Amino acid sequence: QVQLVESGGGSVQAGGSLRLSCAASGLTYSSYCMGWFRQAPGKEREGVAVIYTGEESTFYADSVKGRFTISQDDAKNTLYLQMDSLKPEETAMYFCAADQEPRTLVASGSCFFRLTAPKTLNYWGQGTQVTVSS
Repeated sequence: QVQLVESGGGSVQAGGSLRLSCAASGLTYSSYCMGWFRQAPGKEREGVAVIYTGEESTFYADSVKGRFTISQDDAKNTLYLQMDSLKPEETAMYFCAADQEPRTLVASGSCFFRLTAPKTLNYWGQGTQVTVSS
């Protein structure tokens, strides 16, 4: 059974940084698409960043490129999201998600697609709140 547990959320001022962590267990498949998504009140869930673990390919939403970094620590079975230069409009609940991503020639592209299609990922954490004040 896959379990994802996020931590690291909190309150920061605009321009500040936070590092989110997602402790994963039960990931027994050979490769996954894993990522971070966020949802603000009254808005749809949106992709922030994803990583295809088979190649460590990373993809980002345009709005966070250059400021956020997604990474994984295989030894710790942990996914991270380093968030720098945070903006007030990025206040949201941040979720970790994962799903199996078969090792094919199009695996990276498939994972990139999932950045804009969160409903295609089957495993989700409970979320961690990030609040950015101006």
